[in-house]
Amino acid sequence: MRERRVVITGGSVITPLGSDWESIEKKLRARENGVVTMEDWRKYERLNTKLAAPAVWEPPKYSRKKTRGMGRVALMSVHTADRALEMAGLLDHPDLTNGSTGVSYGSSTGNVDALLDFYSMLNDHSAMGITATTYIRSMPQTCAVNIGVFFELKGRLLTSNTACTSGSLSVGMGFEAIRDGKQKIMVCGGAEELNPTESAVFDTLFATSVKNDTPKLTPSSFDKDRDGLVVGEGAGTLVLEELDHALERGAEIYGEIIGFGTNTDGAHITQPNRETMEIALKMAIEDAGISPEDIDYINGHGTATEHGDIAESHATFNCFGGKKVPYSTLKSYMGHTLGACGAIETWLSLKMINSGWIAPNLNLVERDERCADLDYIVGEGRDLSPKTIMCNNFAFGGINTSLILKKWEKA
Repeated sequence: MRERRVVITGGSVITPLGSDWESIEKKLRARENGVVTMEDWRKYERLNTKLAAPAVWEPPKYSRKKTRGMGRVALMSVHTADRALEMAGLLDHPDLTNGSTGVSYGSSTGNVDALLDFYSMLNDHSAMGITATTYIRSMPQTCAVNIGVFFELKGRLLTSNTACTSGSLSVGMGFEAIRDGKQKIMVCGGAEELNPTESAVFDTLFATSVKNDTPKLTPSSFDKDRDGLVVGEGAGTLVLEELDHALERGAEIYGEIIGFGTNTDGAHITQPNRETMEIALKMAIEDAGISPEDIDYINGHGTATEHGDIAESHATFNCFGGKKVPYSTLKSYMGHTLGACGAIETWLSLKMINSGWIAPNLNLVERDERCADLDYIVGEGRDLSPKTIMCNNFAFGGINTSLILKKWEKA
């Protein structure tokens, strides 16, 4: 069976910088991040960080019947899927509901408020707070399932609840499903709702930023004075489509996915491994049938944690044999959106390369000498029109992902 080419015909995001490209680009060019001090978090004893990057978003007015099984994380995923499918011109297309379209979507967890209802039951010895939708809102696969039901998708359903690679792994699995001829269309992405418990996860590892009085100066990925990550919130959805199918219906194409690589470290749950990271990057390049010299820009993970930045930068340096490829991360603007970051960053990378301008690394003043000497984009950003780019994400559990995308140029 021949491999199919896979293109992107729609996309939508919810981020701490806004929910449309015009708003997001304006803040990227102004070098303004979405990090704020969460005053309400001061009530949590022994939570050192008080910083977060909440999504800038107006929830849609869907009917109660359609949203009763959705927590905030599922609602964000459905809303971005709705807008992405509308952009792709597929909302009324018969292939949306005849089994030709599947969903591949993930998040770190489900709705935390719903989970609290279960915990309250154990503490209070009463099931009064449990309803018929409590589990639906809290379950790990809530985003994928709610998208499938909302749009009546009847193709395959894949879910990747793999923390910070949930979005990128979902895109990669959707890409493979179309390339291998299993589906014509895949709705792919990831989402994450903001909750102080997620910051606490990293706070206990001393991996969060505590620049609580200067939120605009953090996170500062790869900088010598960085002090950790900031948790963000958002969602990102991409519509992937088999090329011939997209061309037949006259769809606008925003980019092409040509390669995907993923593996696991098999060594430590929270400590990244530069060697296996490098292998994942090389796997994606090999899968794309290109060489490292063909990559024109890298959108990195860049969490602003000590171990993460050092390992990622050296894995990248070694993969490219020291070749200086323009490199930046968007987490310095919107924090770490966890399960959403891979999808958000992939879509925004496409928007940047199609605009001919790449946002710089924010708050990168002086590189940590322990980080590899990459071509970190700084200052005003860079006027650049890359043809082939790489988007990388890494997660707890040693899960590594790399996507290779190509700018779409009309014949």
